[in-house]
Amino acid sequence: MVTMLALVVSFSSCIEDGFTTSSSDVLAFNMDTVAFDTVITLQGTATKQMVIYNHSKKQINISSIKVAGVAQKGHFHLNVDGIRGDEFQNVEIRGNDSIFVFIEAYLDEMDQNDPTLIEDYLEFVTNGVSQSVLLSAWGQDVVRVQGDTIRRNTHFTADKPYLIYDTMFVSPGVTLTLDAGATLLFHDKAAMRCAGRVLANGTAEEPVTLRGDRLDRIVSSTSFDIMSGQWGGVIFTPPTMGNVLKHVIMKGSTIGMHCSAYGDTTNCALKLINCVLTNSASTCLATAACYVQAIGTEFSDAAEEVAYFAGGKVMVSQCTFTNNYLFAVPTRPIVNVFDVEYSNGTTGKIKAYFDNCILYGMSSEINEGDLGNFNVYLRYCLLKSAGNDDDHFINCVWEADPCFLVQRDDYIFDYRLGNESDAIGKGNPALCPAEGRYDRYGRDRLARGAIDLGAYVWEPIPEDEE
Repeated sequence: MVTMLALVVSFSSCIEDGFTTSSSDVLAFNMDTVAFDTVITLQGTATKQMVIYNHSKKQINISSIKVAGVAQKGHFHLNVDGIRGDEFQNVEIRGNDSIFVFIEAYLDEMDQNDPTLIEDYLEFVTNGVSQSVLLSAWGQDVVRVQGDTIRRNTHFTADKPYLIYDTMFVSPGVTLTLDAGATLLFHDKAAMRCAGRVLANGTAEEPVTLRGDRLDRIVSSTSFDIMSGQWGGVIFTPPTMGNVLKHVIMKGSTIGMHCSAYGDTTNCALKLINCVLTNSASTCLATAACYVQAIGTEFSDAAEEVAYFAGGKVMVSQCTFTNNYLFAVPTRPIVNVFDVEYSNGTTGKIKAYFDNCILYGMSSEINEGDLGNFNVYLRYCLLKSAGNDDDHFINCVWEADPCFLVQRDDYIFDYRLGNESDAIGKGNPALCPAEGRYDRYGRDRLARGAIDLGAYVWEPIPEDEE
């Protein structure tokens, strides 16, 4: 009994139930600025959090917590210790304790094309002392496209991003032109389906971007760019023909890009020049029974294949096919090529050439088995596997390493070539088409005489930057 009483007295003496009123006892914060990334106007944001500390031994009473309200176009809303509101009085924190404050932003339209900085202050009054934390967000106006069917020739410009909900459909016979610098943001599960034609006129300086609408960060230093499955994808369906995509960056989709035709291998259904198709929850590119060309393009990081070609005609040059998918270990080959069986029982044979390419990653390069039954040819390609040239593998670089500038653990997926790359100078200039002379950074493949394999021209990297 004596021991029990002593413990109770000792425990009770550690708790300061009284409130400090000293002006020297104020709050401490885990940050001085709550910064939101680019925020789409008229659309709520993810929630940011901060911590308020009371380093005094006694309890502290916060007379007031509120947003100053000086931002004309911005609204910041609070949740203090589990209670929602815009202003709070007499919030108590016990001695040597803390509480959380959660902040959301909602921004009005800015009537501007470019992002606009919105700033306000989160104000605290404690024991007569005022303190503040800066609130900041970049507001971006968008053009909203709500499941539209495009029935006449249309231009999407670079003035503002286009925010697409549901599925946007390009009708047969109609051309959608995407100007250099155009950005299409797709909401959750939104997609683009095209039975007409898409012309994307991106440049090295102003690429066209297709991505999800999450522009914020998962955590403080990691953006949503690493997340696949944020939106649907792009589907070209019959009678689509003549699609040409230049300098397009497509990332974070669920199904990637699909293209199918009526078995037409004379007219090109899809041409990709200096594009990046990356980070898909299934396949980056899948084609069926059509003529497709890819030049200087990166196909990277998918839960399944990064590229899947079923029948048709496939002409690929100066491309990089690689898989370092973050959320699973890929079990399918990096590239899958095979004949296609039609519903009427006939077979659509594939004819495919891969020239001056890199196939390298966490899984096998191409579907296993003898390619002797397929019209598939890899000429001057770099492969991770050990092997020997034959009628289908011609002047290939075997058991090689492109030395990509990838740091997977740090979420850096950079598929340019390192200084020790086995891809440097191993290509055949005669197999590089005129449209592929310059890579997507504008670097000349023929500047050194010898031509590098893959989508990117090697540039020496200083030793301290490798």
